[in-house]
Amino acid sequence: MLKPFLYPCYLFIKCAAYVFQHIFVIFHNHCSTRMHIVIIGNGISGITAARHIRKQSDFRITVISKESEYFFSRTALMYVYMGHMKFEHTKPYEDWFWKKNRIELLFDEVKSISKAQQTLLLTSGGTVSFDLLIIASGSKPNKFGWPGQDIIGVQGLYSKQDLENMQQLTSDAKHAVIVGGGLIGVEMAEMLASRNIKVTFLIREKNFWDGVLPKEEAMMIGSHIRDHHIDLRTETNLVEICPDTNGKVKSITTDKGDIVECQFVGLTVGVSPVIDFLKDSGIECNRGVLVNEYLETNVTGIFAIGDCAEFRTPLPNRKPVEQVWYTGRMMGETIAKTICNKRSVYNPGIWFNAAKFFDIEYQTYGWVFPNLKEGEQAFYWQHPVEKISLRIHFNKQSRAVNGINVFGIRLRHESCDKWIHEGRSIEFVLEHLPEANFDPEYYRQYESQIIQKFNRENSGANLSLKSKRGLWQKKIRIMKSKF
Repeated sequence: MLKPFLYPCYLFIKCAAYVFQHIFVIFHNHCSTRMHIVIIGNGISGITAARHIRKQSDFRITVISKESEYFFSRTALMYVYMGHMKFEHTKPYEDWFWKKNRIELLFDEVKSISKAQQTLLLTSGGTVSFDLLIIASGSKPNKFGWPGQDIIGVQGLYSKQDLENMQQLTSDAKHAVIVGGGLIGVEMAEMLASRNIKVTFLIREKNFWDGVLPKEEAMMIGSHIRDHHIDLRTETNLVEICPDTNGKVKSITTDKGDIVECQFVGLTVGVSPVIDFLKDSGIECNRGVLVNEYLETNVTGIFAIGDCAEFRTPLPNRKPVEQVWYTGRMMGETIAKTICNKRSVYNPGIWFNAAKFFDIEYQTYGWVFPNLKEGEQAFYWQHPVEKISLRIHFNKQSRAVNGINVFGIRLRHESCDKWIHEGRSIEFVLEHLPEANFDPEYYRQYESQIIQKFNRENSGANLSLKSKRGLWQKKIRIMKSKF
């Protein structure tokens, strides 16, 4: 028990601590509001960074974009064109969200950067000063010097302006040509087909996207594209785009000597980082803005994330420039921690991606290369009639799964990621495959057929399903085991 004569000392210490605490908070908030974080680009990377910095600090945040005033979901642009939604439906946040969260939005373009003065020069003529700068300027569609590539009716598909131009330029189009495969190419083909525009699709590969997909899946998706009345021409290159007398697209010529009359040409041969405005800034660039594992550039206090960032030392099996939605989001989260005094290494974990090829859903987890690596083995199952398949690549010796490709079946990211991370065997994964399945109720399940094929192909194998569909079944088993 505290002695009576010590009460004054106790009260004095407590009051002093209270006053000191409030002085510290006031001083901290004052310093925080003085720190100005400027973000160039309002895509998924830049906006994720802004949101997470706001959650962890009271810094002043300004986001600059020339594309749109408010953040929107880029992956939903195709559905605006197809009439499934309006553009305002692509905005994940209400317009009042930004003011409420004290994130300043500036609709302008950065013309140049002065690292010495820590100032941005804007196209409008204004300037913006910064304490810390995050470059998240995104990408632009590639062009490779084809004759006629800049005439009216030729474009890529990346930005809001690309969508608006495409809507206008294809309003009366009867025939369109797409140059280059991949995910953007097949999205554009679906968009144009939805408006009954005839599509000729030129790809240089032998099979669709066979630089990414193994032969069987590449052939299956190529067949599916043709099933949707797309004129897919493999091993064919664009030579020239020809204008009419008004300077608009009239036709294209291929390296096979074919002339295809058209009113629109979509260039979907990849994208490149937007870094032109960084010339003479002193910020080191190659294909993109060069960064280390902390997403830091060569200039202290300047960072780069998303499509425009290029890693000096890429992670194993990953590209120096990762132009994928989820990696951009992860970079935004990572840089926010560093900005808020929790310096963090970018660690995206096990590779995954997802897409759609018309009505076929595609997911990939881990590493499934077009050709097997040394020491790898593959198991592949494909439905005899439907465009549905499952591929698993695994280590020959340890049997540990390296990667999973699936078309037409929905698998849970959590399950697949866990199996690969834990080094689970091909046998374990197949026997527990129903746990990962999250297709809608009453959809047909194919796990039994998949296991039967594996047993036929592997002498001595006698696998059987060890679990029922869905994670909730697993949770019930765990609960029962506790009682």
